[in-house]
Order: sequence, then structure tokens, then C-alpha cells
Amino acid sequence: MAVTDRSVTSRTIAQHVESVTHHSVFARIIRRRLQQSGLSARRLLLGLPLTQNHSRLRRQWCDERRMWVAERNEVVFTDESRICLQHHDGRIRVWRHRDWIASLGGSLSGPFADRKHVVHGCSTIDLDITPPAATPDQLWQCVEADWSAVSPRTHPKSL
Repeated sequence: MAVTDRSVTSRTIAQHVESVTHHSVFARIIRRRLQQSGLSARRLLLGLPLTQNHSRLRRQWCDERRMWVAERNEVVFTDESRICLQHHDGRIRVWRHRDWIASLGGSLSGPFADRKHVVHGCSTIDLDITPPAATPDQLWQCVEADWSAVSPRTHPKSL
């Protein structure tokens, strides 16, 4: 079912299995079996395009803050990774095989496709924070620890 409809959730598959076999199956078991068969849940590559109003508002926001040199030194720049402290972050994911991105090869196109630091510069840092209500200092310590494991040559504060 996940192979034919990649946007189906593990809960939907579990409900379908229960309706067909009359045996209850946990969604976690479905996720584990799909991962064992080489599928993993990932976000869609395509996002919704910005409307002209969104683009105008972003441009206006940037223009208002163009000369804010002092404030700019206080900002921590990121790759826009999300850190979710709850179970579900509301993003839509699809099931795909592990080597799916590698199989695309050179098919990435667009204005930034020839720039390796842009195309290949994204990485994921998975954080498992316990307890769920972590303080900002605890969160930053986890980010620093995971960052050094991923890229020991650079430090988040040095960027």
C-alpha cells in the first residue's frame, strides 16, 4: 500500500490491515516493517510556492532590516532545520527508498544546481531531547553536541 500510494500514513495502513484481517496492528510495527523493507518516511521535496503577497512581505521585511548591523551580529543562522519537541510536527511525509535521492544523479536543475555548497549543503541533525520541556540552554547543549558529531571542524557559534 505504501509503495502504490507514497503519501499514505502508517496509521492508515494499520487501519486497513485491521479491516481486512480483523487483527489489530500497531502503526509503529507498520513503520518498522516498511523501514526494514527499505522505505523511510521523508518530507516531500516540493513545497508550496510563495504567492506574490508572501514574496512582497518577505522583501519588505528584509528591506526594513537591511541596515541592522548590530542586530545581525546577534542572530544565529541555521539551515532552517526544525526541532520538534512533540510527537507530530504537522508536516506531510512520503515513503521512499533509501537510495532514491542518489538515483536522481544529475537531474537536479535550477539556478543553484551547479553550486555544490547549496545543493549538497543540507544535513539533518536528529535530536532526542528528554524531558519534553527542555530549557533553551539544554537545547543549545544538545545542538552543540550533535553538531560536533556531524561536523567537528565547524562550530555553530563560529558561523
